[in-house]
Amino acid sequence: MKVNRAVLTAHALVAPGKGILAADESTPTIARRFESVGVHSTETSRRSYRELLVTPPGLAEHISGVILFDETIRQLTSDGHRFAEAISRAGMVPGIKVDTGTRPLAGRPDEVVTEGLDGLRDRFAEYVALGARFAKWRAVIRIGEGRPSRACLDSHAHALARYAALAQEADLTPIVEPEVLMDGDHSLERCAEVTAEVLRVVYDHLARHGVVLEGSLLKPNMVLPGSGRAEVVADDAVAGATLSVLRRTVPAAVPGIVFLSGGQGDEQATARLDALNRHAPQPWELSFSFGRALQGPVLRAWAGDDEHREAAQAALLHRAALNGAARTGTYDARLEATPAATPG
Repeated sequence: MKVNRAVLTAHALVAPGKGILAADESTPTIARRFESVGVHSTETSRRSYRELLVTPPGLAEHISGVILFDETIRQLTSDGHRFAEAISRAGMVPGIKVDTGTRPLAGRPDEVVTEGLDGLRDRFAEYVALGARFAKWRAVIRIGEGRPSRACLDSHAHALARYAALAQEADLTPIVEPEVLMDGDHSLERCAEVTAEVLRVVYDHLARHGVVLEGSLLKPNMVLPGSGRAEVVADDAVAGATLSVLRRTVPAAVPGIVFLSGGQGDEQATARLDALNRHAPQPWELSFSFGRALQGPVLRAWAGDDEHREAAQAALLHRAALNGAARTGTYDARLEATPAATPG
């Protein structure tokens, strides 16, 4: 199997001081986010917004790669270039989300499984031709009474492993994303227990399918109490619990761990990434692959008005720089006060 390029891409994506911008929201998801700022979601408005995201001068200083949605990788920027080409020319790595979303797991309607394996080999060939160099597949695991079931974990792990093996066959770097959701009132300890179980099953299946870990990345949740639980947990406690789980479950061969923000606030996700990187050196690079935690201020600044484009891009550069600092454990909350994103 060809994996040299996958290994090189994996290391490029977790280069020091950099992380990944997730701009891969599905059409229904981005419609909801647009609605929150009074913007109607159309192919044109989505293209304009995503072009705004990938074209700020200097973005590559702290953003290593951009994950695109199927619609976007097929679109052209306003100057006539494909999005993947524009991203590559700016010094970043273009990637693609390849799963097609979740459906209820048969026999277990309170759990879901991710779909998209049918025809994936052919879609990978097409995405490579369109310029993609890495891919992402998300699994969604909910904590609750009797959840997650072993059937749910095995279904997700099997799909992640098949996807990752197909990605490497196509010379792409797979990002493996098993997300344990914050939804619920579970404790920090329960989240740690479930996250560890999920990762053990995932890496068992990756091994069975011959996935070369050196040419892959992991995109997990941080270990957090449920969003419905009235519990304040210090950032360092989150970092400690998260690292304890990862040390027991993630092989050192994996080049990097790119955390998802998972519904955390912009500043909170950055502060916790910083806390993770303040701990002793780990076997892997500890980076980020944030969607909302990078885009929130950008979307509010833009609000559908291209006259606010400069302010929106300034907001993105500011947020990216703060997360770049968190990558080296040098983030300071006082930096949040730096003016960056007021529409004028």
